[in-house]
Amino acid sequence: MQEIIFDDIGSYPLPEGVSKGWIQNAFKTRAEDEKLFKVINDAFQQKIDSGVEIPNYPQYQDVFMFLKVIRDPGCCDNPFEVKLECARIDELEAIEAVAKTYKEEFGETLKVRICVTGPTELYLKEFGGTQYADIYSLFAKSVDKLVRNSMKSAKNFKISKISIDEPSIGLNPELAFDENDIISALTDASKSGSKLGADVEIHLHSPLYYNLACEAPTINVIGVESASKPSYLELIDKKVLESTDSFLRLGIARTDIFTLAGVLNERHSTNVWKDQQYLQEIVTELETPAIITKRLKLAYGCFGNLIKYAGPDCGLGSWPDQRIAFTLLSNAAQGISDFRKSL
Repeated sequence: MQEIIFDDIGSYPLPEGVSKGWIQNAFKTRAEDEKLFKVINDAFQQKIDSGVEIPNYPQYQDVFMFLKVIRDPGCCDNPFEVKLECARIDELEAIEAVAKTYKEEFGETLKVRICVTGPTELYLKEFGGTQYADIYSLFAKSVDKLVRNSMKSAKNFKISKISIDEPSIGLNPELAFDENDIISALTDASKSGSKLGADVEIHLHSPLYYNLACEAPTINVIGVESASKPSYLELIDKKVLESTDSFLRLGIARTDIFTLAGVLNERHSTNVWKDQQYLQEIVTELETPAIITKRLKLAYGCFGNLIKYAGPDCGLGSWPDQRIAFTLLSNAAQGISDFRKSL
């Protein structure tokens, strides 16, 4: 039986006293790397300590950060063709320190997940609904360079999972490319990750067109935000997964913090963002290990060993503080552990 692996999506709350503005400026100027790297490493260590088995680097930059590189003539051989050496994720440089300590302490190399904004997202941000299939293809190849350079540059950790984040597929009416163009772009964006031995996931906000990812031969994991929207699993055909050698990455802990806070507002007739004493109930009453285990059991009853990864639906960057985010991850770790014991 294949054991389900606990991973997370990426974003995480900033520590108290550190603003988004400071973080953005620190990445831009690289003038305060010591403090910047400490913020990243502390968050990354929290993910490890909570029990995440393949943690994603803490994503503190804008998801469209790679567009700055694509737009920079100094980083491109030709328009939209990024140079390999320019295709990098700054946060990965920071987590080398934590990974080195992990290796020294446990005697094994830490497995890491990376998330990269997919070619469809980048293209729509830059060109909207206008169709330039050749440029779409170049975006995909540039994303692939980002993955390849990241995997080959890692010293103290191993990138064992890559997520191509494509929330617009299935949701954005501006997306006008035909299915073959989308499948081709997803394939090109994930070639290096697959070739270098990583699992490649597509992270969707709606699984309406998950079959396009299944048809991309270099993608083998379909991410579904099924904790907040259990009905999404009804859109997944087990036979399609089996026939394309695809697996699922399930959301088993809700991350839609504003909806969860709304439940507490109604329960306590207050505004929990101002009266924050009740926010802790999100992780002590609403998203408990027992509830997380129950979700996983229900999904396992439908998909069995086709489930390879599980964790929170999405990132935790919008959560109120690191303490409550850490507790949610810990609850998910306990929920998965309890599920394993139940088998």
